[in-house]
Amino acid sequence: MYKIDKLLKLNRDLYHTGDLGILWEITNKNTLYTTIKRYVQKGILIPVHKGLYSTKPLNKLDPVSLGLAIVHNYAYASCEMVLAKEGLINQIVFPITLVSSKSQKFSVGGYDYVVRKLADKYLYNPEGIGTPERAVADMLYFRPSYQIDGENIIDWNQVKFIQKEVGYI
Repeated sequence: MYKIDKLLKLNRDLYHTGDLGILWEITNKNTLYTTIKRYVQKGILIPVHKGLYSTKPLNKLDPVSLGLAIVHNYAYASCEMVLAKEGLINQIVFPITLVSSKSQKFSVGGYDYVVRKLADKYLYNPEGIGTPERAVADMLYFRPSYQIDGENIIDWNQVKFIQKEVGYI
């Protein structure tokens, strides 16, 4: 099976260098980098960020997935981004906010990202991840006086439950 066939059969758009080495069963770094370079020259792989490649143009990628791939560590979307998406804040949020084990800011493909650092004891607790209530709990952890516009939409009992489960309070 050709290397390109292996790429196209997977339902993925983003690959780290190490992923490609495993997928193509290449252990020699020079061979791997040469193979990647050739695929970039042919337009099959698109360099996204150091050590990260895509099979699609950047404007066709999901911005959250792109940010999570660049973080290349356990992370999830939360805080302002989720609150704005759910209509809980009226402010326009330009950076995509993620939570991970180290803080950073970066821009890729016209998207700006802010990654907030959360202690491992909270980060790896899956309670409510992906819900507006977890986003509220996370936001109040980072900024206790944060004002939420859609207070009456939020299930505050669930927020309190998540805060206790995660260990914020």
